[in-house]
Amino acid sequence: MPLDPELAPLLETPALPYSQLPVEEARRLMLVASQPMSSDAPLQEQFDTVAELPGRSIPLRVYRPHRATQGSSATEARPHHAGDGALVYFHGGGWVLGSIVTHDAYCHALAAESGVTIVSVDYRLAPEAPYPAAADDAIEVTEWILRQAESLKLDASRIGVGGDSAGGNLAAVATQHLRDSGQPPLACQVLIYPIVDCDTDTASYRENGAGYLLTHETMEWFWELYAADPQRRSEPKASPLRQRDLRGLPPALVLTAEYDPLRDEGEMYARRLADSGGDVELKRYDGMVHGFVRRTRELQAARRAMRHVSQFLQRHL
Repeated sequence: MPLDPELAPLLETPALPYSQLPVEEARRLMLVASQPMSSDAPLQEQFDTVAELPGRSIPLRVYRPHRATQGSSATEARPHHAGDGALVYFHGGGWVLGSIVTHDAYCHALAAESGVTIVSVDYRLAPEAPYPAAADDAIEVTEWILRQAESLKLDASRIGVGGDSAGGNLAAVATQHLRDSGQPPLACQVLIYPIVDCDTDTASYRENGAGYLLTHETMEWFWELYAADPQRRSEPKASPLRQRDLRGLPPALVLTAEYDPLRDEGEMYARRLADSGGDVELKRYDGMVHGFVRRTRELQAARRAMRHVSQFLQRHL
């Protein structure tokens, strides 16, 4: 399918050359690019807190939606509980960029649309904290939220994980770890154009590695800063597609974009989950590029994706 015409204004401006910039400048530019994205949807409350982990504190931002908004698709026939279901969300940015601030509007809007509490995680970034720091944060924050569910007014049996791009990687890693450590299963996982493998020699990389916002060059830069040792990149904690056993993982929603270098690895992960007996929804958004889901003000496809994720969360949380 051709590129969606609504993308034209975004693609007219060349992609930000993150890989050619100092890391702090790249982070600043991503933050500036995120500023036009805002959500004014009402919430019951929004607050910041911290997950106290051994030797470190990880900032969290909690978005708790209204549960009885008249006419809201998110709240139709949804009963009140002593604790709410929640999605623990890991932002994208190649493990190097991004924060709870860059993804504030998306998490805010998703909470309001779905009627599900979103807990956004400000995990440590590379190169200051290289692999496996972000993965360890994702795992340990998820475990902390499960332990602290009552104090957070959450139901520990209705906790899922999700994220976009590198955040999708961290969500997949967390689900695998919790299964392997014998902990109660998570309720679901939402993987939005996830990074799940270190192999950049795929058809989607060859077809979409330049000219579609996320480039092959930028992905190589992300990998170099996150996991400089090529051998360690093949570990399932970095490349969850390389996990041999994908049985017993929670229901998954996997979204990919047609013109995205990461398309093929995300779809392969979804197929492997399904082949392992998993409950999987895979949806490719034709005509779209990496990063589209947060552009709900400009793109109809982003608004459809928001509804898709919201409906999945309503079913599982």
